[in-house]
Amino acid sequence: MNIFYNRAGVGDTLILVIGDTDLKHRAFEEKGNVIRIYNRDSNETIGYNIFNASTYGSLEGAGALEVTDNLKDLIKRAFNENGMMDQVSVESKPSFVVGFVEKKEKHPNADKLSVCKVNVGENILQIVCGAPNVDEGQKVVVALVGAVMPSGLIIKQAALRGVESAGMICSAKELNLPDAPTEKGILILDSGYQIGAPFVQN
Repeated sequence: MNIFYNRAGVGDTLILVIGDTDLKHRAFEEKGNVIRIYNRDSNETIGYNIFNASTYGSLEGAGALEVTDNLKDLIKRAFNENGMMDQVSVESKPSFVVGFVEKKEKHPNADKLSVCKVNVGENILQIVCGAPNVDEGQKVVVALVGAVMPSGLIIKQAALRGVESAGMICSAKELNLPDAPTEKGILILDSGYQIGAPFVQN
């Protein structure tokens, strides 16, 4: 699950993203200030919106929020007070981690794509990358499958030009970092970052 809050941009609404579905298959269940968003065909929950979120607890930051005990308590309180009986598992597992590019090969079906083997600590992912500056030996930011980018894009496992890709190697612009360069290319981290650790800008 990814959790977002941007009071200046969208108002006092906490957004919980679990999955995704086409707009034509989306349906909504309203319980006071809590809206459940689900797939009308499968009844699978894909997210929640909590309106007037700050009335249930303190909220700090903008964009993707770190899962803390306070945030978990806020969500639980909002659900309870609005009669939303769903049991939501709010995991602390990070969506963005430090990876290490162990191997880079040319994509067999696309001149501008590379197939990378990226060590993210617990395992090694195969990620197709289109950045011109990606190379072996780099520490990079990896958006894991299920991560939600600041743009709203949900990272999914997919085949790109026939090659499986599990995750995305990110640029500073894609991460919405301040002073991100305008030229195309991934963010290359310095040696002080630990492979597999959650990405936090130093």
